[in-house]
Amino acid sequence: MAWFRRAVLAAAVVLGGLGVFGPVSAAPALWVVKDADSEIYLFGTLHALDPATRWRTPAYDAVLARAGTVWFEADLDTADPRTIGRILDTYGKDPDRPLSRKLSAQDLAALGRHVDVARIDHLRPWAAALMLSMQPMLGRGARVEAGADMTVTRAARRSAKTVRAFETLEDQARLFAGLSERAEVQYLSDVIRQRSQGPRLSLRPAPSLEQAWAAGDLARLGPALVGELRDENPGLYEALLKRRNLQWAEQLAGEMSGAGVELVNVGALHMVGEHGLPALLAARGFAVERVQ
Repeated sequence: MAWFRRAVLAAAVVLGGLGVFGPVSAAPALWVVKDADSEIYLFGTLHALDPATRWRTPAYDAVLARAGTVWFEADLDTADPRTIGRILDTYGKDPDRPLSRKLSAQDLAALGRHVDVARIDHLRPWAAALMLSMQPMLGRGARVEAGADMTVTRAARRSAKTVRAFETLEDQARLFAGLSERAEVQYLSDVIRQRSQGPRLSLRPAPSLEQAWAAGDLARLGPALVGELRDENPGLYEALLKRRNLQWAEQLAGEMSGAGVELVNVGALHMVGEHGLPALLAARGFAVERVQ
């Protein structure tokens, strides 16, 4: 099952980390939150990237150099195979009620065109959905090790920064395991249908996920994705984005009572919409400005 654990490791840090579409500037999005003596920078990441992707800019590197504390979604130092295996065993398996009994016949047949169902039939729908959603990206050469989160974690460690995380990998697994079965199954069904659609014919090909993320335009596609998730699977939206963003915003508001520079690196969709971190911190009375 090593192949699956690698996929789950990749997916475990892709809770909301989606790229977006259309150029505003040729750089991923970055905001600053300010008060009289504090600056917190908010950076929307893509967690798995092709190693050849060049996304770091002088502006981002200047912020990283100034930051005393660097934040991430999860503590990736704990992401060893033994830990991932234990988390998967605890939260991601349901041998008594296999996927083949939870999915509709149509979805089960479609799933079988992408994976060997017998090999993942013991998984809970959320774990299968994460694995399936990561397959295309990993198949095109993207790697978690080359993603923005791991790249910046290594840089922060080398510079002796204080590294903090909002969650552990086990927290993230519990988030999914706490979904209703209906929300879980719908999540997997949606991923199966997205995978089954295949590439769309177009006279003007859409940018890849990495190209779109690097372009930094959250205004065009981000709200559509978030709005669609909120409308079609409100349980997943509540758990994946809204509840976590509210918790993180409260924590960051507390950080603003101190002084200094901090840098927050979390998945790009955590920056989008009325429950995105920039909006939530602005609603708390802080000055928020997009700087890249």
